Amino acid sequence: MTSLSPKVNIGERLIGSGLPAYIIAELSGNHGGSLNKALALLRAGASTGADAIKLQVYRPDTITLNVSHGDFAIPEDNAWAKYKNLYNLYEYAHTPWEWLPSLFAEAEKLGVELFGSVFDNSSVDELEQFPVKAYKIASPEIVDLGLLKKVAATGKPVIVSTGLASLGDIARAVDCLTEHGCKDVILLKCTTAYPTPPEEVNLKTVQSLAQAFGCPVGLSDHTVGIGVSIAAVTMGACVIEKHIKLDDGEETVDSFFSLTINEFKNMISEIRRAELAIGKVEYSLTPEAAKNSNGRRSLYVSQTIKAGETITESNIRSVRPGYGLEPKYLPLVLGRKVSQDLHAGDRLSWDVIA
Repeated sequence: MTSLSPKVNIGERLIGSGLPAYIIAELSGNHGGSLNKALALLRAGASTGADAIKLQVYRPDTITLNVSHGDFAIPEDNAWAKYKNLYNLYEYAHTPWEWLPSLFAEAEKLGVELFGSVFDNSSVDELEQFPVKAYKIASPEIVDLGLLKKVAATGKPVIVSTGLASLGDIARAVDCLTEHGCKDVILLKCTTAYPTPPEEVNLKTVQSLAQAFGCPVGLSDHTVGIGVSIAAVTMGACVIEKHIKLDDGEETVDSFFSLTINEFKNMISEIRRAELAIGKVEYSLTPEAAKNSNGRRSLYVSQTIKAGETITESNIRSVRPGYGLEPKYLPLVLGRKVSQDLHAGDRLSWDVIA
């Protein structure tokens, strides 16, 4: 297998281990079929500080068949059962290609990266008309080697979700991409369940994928809330992708597991705080901690000791603050005499011991 780049540029942003996580706001079908709402989502997503906004670029007839029976019917226990079949679901959820000029123009005005998940060759051709800096391969498409070849040929970085893939599937997809000229690959640990139970996320896989493939690895997070994404960053995730919705209470196709704009903004803020906290291995006192060193214990006089009298456990104690002798010297000073009068609250120091 050809070695992958350990760090990947998407636009102006370098992504990799030790760098701030690249945050992607996924619009999916939460526009509810309205271009105005899609534009509002784009603006709101950009306002959170997200590095990129992502679309899903397909037409219903490029992703499934317009068939209502058998394998194409959506089971009653499925989160999207009300759409009856796959075609109806994708008809409702898809982002019409006619919207793309308006969306890309708005993204350019906002100064935020906009790219998309592609699902067949025609969606790649469509996006190539716009200034996309990367492509996303969704979990179900990881086995579509023809699509991977098409995307690799663009020469742009490729983000690959792994939610429905075995380790062998991932290796095959990476081989296909590299063989056709793409070394800038980012893998996303993903669990294709909506919403994903936290116990099924298995964040330790992020580190395993990074070791196995030597490329940046992130998380496509379908859990409810922000905790899992923050935890992922502390475990080495270089990319976080999360669905967003407007704070309007409207039920849209993925709203039941998406973050509101305020929640997404809070997630980014907490991720940045977590990144600062990861820091480095450090045992010495930090500047702020050093200000509290008076909280340590040390030896102080607890009752009056006249000059020439003996230090005993009755007239000195180990207490806070920490400006006296360290408590480790207690055995050495017991039985020694003092050279001057001492009173309760005086520090015990070598200078006052005869």
